Amino acid sequence: MKSCNVGGQAVLEGIMMKSGDEYAVAIRKPDQDIVVKKEEHTSIIKWKQLTKTPFVRGVFNFVDSMVLGTKILNYSASFYEEDAEEKTNKGERKDKIISAITMIFAFAFAIAIFMVLPYFLTEMFKGLVKSYHLRLFVEGIIRLGIFIGYISLISLMPDIKRLYRYHGAEHKCISCIEAGLDLNVENVKRSSKEHKRCGTSFMLFVMVIGILLLFFIRVETPWLRVLVRIALLPVIAGISYEIIKWAGNSNNKIVNLLSVPGLWLQKLTTKEPDEGMIEVAIAATEAIFDWKKYQAENFSQ
Repeated sequence: MKSCNVGGQAVLEGIMMKSGDEYAVAIRKPDQDIVVKKEEHTSIIKWKQLTKTPFVRGVFNFVDSMVLGTKILNYSASFYEEDAEEKTNKGERKDKIISAITMIFAFAFAIAIFMVLPYFLTEMFKGLVKSYHLRLFVEGIIRLGIFIGYISLISLMPDIKRLYRYHGAEHKCISCIEAGLDLNVENVKRSSKEHKRCGTSFMLFVMVIGILLLFFIRVETPWLRVLVRIALLPVIAGISYEIIKWAGNSNNKIVNLLSVPGLWLQKLTTKEPDEGMIEVAIAATEAIFDWKKYQAENFSQ
């Protein structure tokens, strides 16, 4: 197996696909036409070595993808705003500022809910669970429970349901390419909507690896324990990124086994798309990736 190195993201009524420094966004407009926008991505990380060095690149690529993802979400939303054509430059600048603030608060909220809250909830059982390592195990279970509960609850929202269907279309396109099939609606429909390089799997690894690392780092002061959980995030992200990247390029039995929980979890975050959604995904993919060349290089006899 050889990864095509195409990644993507579902957005409002559309999909973004990225290959190298180029990305394309395909949006199904309210009039049902598909508009495709292709651009070169300028990373916010100016020192390129940071995005290429193993175990360091993970955290920087994650931040960079968050910035690009927020930008693309705003772009897709603009097609469904009544005053989209009347926006002034001042309004666009205001939106960028609001987006940056929102992203910062969202990141802080995620750290508080998924990394810090489980620790405090576990401390409530300190009198009953004397073993430090057993408490870490309980913390891990609580952390996973909160994470799975969160993505399950938001999946009940109609807009998120559609987003998850576009997410499925994105995965199916990439799976279709990496299986050596022609990129068309019929082949994409029968391709897998779960993929080992998915961000959902990345987040699951972050949760699990975070607990595993804490088994080797023990501090007694409560506030230091909270600080350690936050300080370890770059290390955790770096390790998780390398595992995901390795998984995307390998069919090793151990790798496949490690990928199974993430693939199971993706059943919550990816749903079956309709043909219209698949058409959008194909349009975004073909705008930035020559799948015929990839097919000839990797599947020709």
